[in-house]
Amino acid sequence: MAKLLIISNGHGEDVSGALLATELQRIGHHVEAFPLVGQGNAYQNEAINIHGFRREFSTGGIGYTSLFGRFTELIEGQIFYLALSFLRLYKIAINYDLLIVVGDVVPLLAAWISQRKFVVYLVAYSSHYEGKLYLPWPASLCLKSKRALEIYSRDTLTSEDLTIQLHKPVVFLGNPFMDPVLTPTNKLPERVFRLGILPGSRRPELDNNLLMILYVLECLPNSFLSNSDFSLDMALVNAIGNKELLALASVHGWHCIDESWQNRFIKLLKGSCCLTVHRNSFIELLQSSDLLLCMAGTATEQAVGLAKPVVQLPGKGPQFTSSFAEAQRRLLGKTVFCAKDDSFNKRNLFSETANLVLEIFEQLQQDSQLKNDCVKEAFFRLGSKGGTKRITSSINELIFKYGLNE
Repeated sequence: MAKLLIISNGHGEDVSGALLATELQRIGHHVEAFPLVGQGNAYQNEAINIHGFRREFSTGGIGYTSLFGRFTELIEGQIFYLALSFLRLYKIAINYDLLIVVGDVVPLLAAWISQRKFVVYLVAYSSHYEGKLYLPWPASLCLKSKRALEIYSRDTLTSEDLTIQLHKPVVFLGNPFMDPVLTPTNKLPERVFRLGILPGSRRPELDNNLLMILYVLECLPNSFLSNSDFSLDMALVNAIGNKELLALASVHGWHCIDESWQNRFIKLLKGSCCLTVHRNSFIELLQSSDLLLCMAGTATEQAVGLAKPVVQLPGKGPQFTSSFAEAQRRLLGKTVFCAKDDSFNKRNLFSETANLVLEIFEQLQQDSQLKNDCVKEAFFRLGSKGGTKRITSSINELIFKYGLNE
């Protein structure tokens, strides 16, 4: 069988890369990973051998979204870090039969420079943003290369658009990152209505996101908060521990009223507002929620793919800013909602976001139109379950077609 190297650049990209790696290993290939950004925890969790320097940056690898972010990356040496990563990749690429790119132009360029054959899961780009995809330089050049054996897009619209632009087939086979959340799990305890909360995963941005979310919850009316049939639940990554969470929340009047001995959840209370914070229960929370309050990237896409309505809360960044949220709405469609961001008065943003949560709650109770819209958008924007197996099956066929397993 073939020796394969997956190159990815970001938390969400690593998740998809790890899913592809696991399935390719299952059918007999030897797979290793080269995460260009972060620690590559998704690969580590699946016992995939990792190359690369595995360094974290405060921008989370997305400093390009703002001038300040770009400046921060320069100060922290991320450009130099990427140059060294490209050089290291160039040296080891000869040991692999095929490279698998997951992400955007950065890993794509790295694979193209390596002079090896590669396939691309272009998860970072979509024609839904503008109606037509304007690829950054030199993405088109790399994708048109004869060494690019196959290009997988993240949706049908993009596959049709790029097929015309590149004068070569671009296929949509589904999104691997949707497979775990579309697989049924043991849901959280039943409630008439559950507001699920996704604050993101990157620190230090996560800390500020948590505070903003607490402010929004405080703006919800007592009639909503005191109803035992309603539930407020947050999925929190382990990057911030319970002691840090309590230290952050206690300054603003929140305190702990319950904590599981297995560290599965912690309950915070302020007045009549009770928030259950869950650990290692992201998928269960996603599937059990009726509405999601989000300050996240891939997790928000997964929520939409599960046919859940989403309310955004734009933060200070570097990721989940107003501009990022606006682009996300264009990507994911009309079932993603956001209150007007008043940069001069954040308190207005918190109260308006709380009002928006109540409005959508009422819509979900009164008619089925929003639910129907969610189902349609889920399929149109993210596709159906099984993307991992369809893409790996395609890669497997290419390996035999081009004799890369010898």
